[in-house]
Amino acid sequence: MNDAVLPAALQQAVSAQGVLLPVILCGGAGTRLWPVSREQHPKPFMQLADGQSLLQKTFARAAALPGVEQVLTVTNRELLFKTKDEYARVNPNGLPTAYILEPYGRNTAPALAAAALWAEQHVGADATLLVLAADHLITRPEAFAQATAEARVLAEAGNMVTFGIRPTAPETGYGYIEADGHRVLRFVEKPPLELAAEYLASGRYLWNSGMFCLRVDTVLRELAQHAPSVLESLHDCLGASPQIEGAGQMQVELQAETFRYAPDISIDYALMENSRNVAVVPCDIGWSDIGSWTALSELQTADDQGNRVHGEALMHDVHDCYVQSPQRVVGLVGVRDLIVVDTPDAVLVADRRHAQDVRQITAQLKANGHEAYRLHREVHRPWGTYTVLEEGAQFKIKRIVVKPKRALSLQMHHHRSEHWIVVSGTARVVNGEQSMLVRTNESTYIPAGIRHRLENPGILDLVMIEVQSGAYLGEDDIVRFEDAYGRH
Repeated sequence: MNDAVLPAALQQAVSAQGVLLPVILCGGAGTRLWPVSREQHPKPFMQLADGQSLLQKTFARAAALPGVEQVLTVTNRELLFKTKDEYARVNPNGLPTAYILEPYGRNTAPALAAAALWAEQHVGADATLLVLAADHLITRPEAFAQATAEARVLAEAGNMVTFGIRPTAPETGYGYIEADGHRVLRFVEKPPLELAAEYLASGRYLWNSGMFCLRVDTVLRELAQHAPSVLESLHDCLGASPQIEGAGQMQVELQAETFRYAPDISIDYALMENSRNVAVVPCDIGWSDIGSWTALSELQTADDQGNRVHGEALMHDVHDCYVQSPQRVVGLVGVRDLIVVDTPDAVLVADRRHAQDVRQITAQLKANGHEAYRLHREVHRPWGTYTVLEEGAQFKIKRIVVKPKRALSLQMHHHRSEHWIVVSGTARVVNGEQSMLVRTNESTYIPAGIRHRLENPGILDLVMIEVQSGAYLGEDDIVRFEDAYGRH
């Protein structure tokens, strides 16, 4: 197909269809691209060189498609406000958004079932779902739009459609689809290198992108036939889950008690490999799932020595290395084939050939109870961010940024007291029975055991320094009495 214009017959077929509902699956463990990605800052939130995150690119790409009237996102409850912030920067026209919030991960089939059941109720059984991973990169949006239009025609005929990427190399990190035109012959697991080379040479195989296009009534019918336990568990869960609607947004917070009965299974295993109504759209859309530091590094142009640098690095006799260090200077001498990633609280040094093994480090951190697997030094909250500047025996210093018109919960700490110093902006502070304004260069003291709240009443960010002191400074030493964000 020509990248610029849809064929007339395809244009006519798409215009005759109903609503297209993009469903963005946003989550991840934050293991493969550690230390930049973490459990509470997974790959979709990573910024690329142009300043946009993968999640923002996914939203903008989906919102630009014809027939889209809103976007539905399935994500973890803890990532809701971070996701909303990301969308706000690329949604100037206020396209309505809806959210299905999972208490914990249960793979992609339960997420799809929840989306289909929600869409049946709120959009209609004849709507078409375009299921997209939030952490994929697509560099040819016009080709993607054409592939989506083709997929919608196939979906309208009752097919569950997947997007097959024409392979450019014998990749062993992807699943494959053997296809004859639009007909899927079989799905193949990630092959060894020799078999992947045979697949590439045959011309019959496509990379399995993990993106899907299917009508709501089709996917519900197929779930009932091939994965009834998934459908039944999510039907019960949605029935027990509260829904909140307003200001162009809707959200459903899945009840944890019933959600735990949902089987942990992927869309491929639950449906695509079992159904007889599966089609594929072969396409060349500039797709990558950026599944390792090697894949991410290849987005940049190499210098004459094969090195790629994001940030500042000084090199002597260095070849075929990738360095990401946006905040500090990194020096390399006499090395090759290394990945070096520097963040404020962690550094990764890896052989390029072992880029897929980075997850072993996060597994060790998690086993040891180290917070670096879960959080950055800068931590995002619904009201803004805090950054740990320094900590030691019985003290911790934080930089706190509160967004305009946002407030922290009314809370109390058992084991620590806090000094707050306003750097810029004006804070409204509740300190016990008192309510006061604290302006730039002013401070206040919060004793342990006292109810308190911090609020930014202004139109600019409130920036503060917080000095904590006490016998225990853990983030779990908090009792919330009132909270606008539904936290307990």
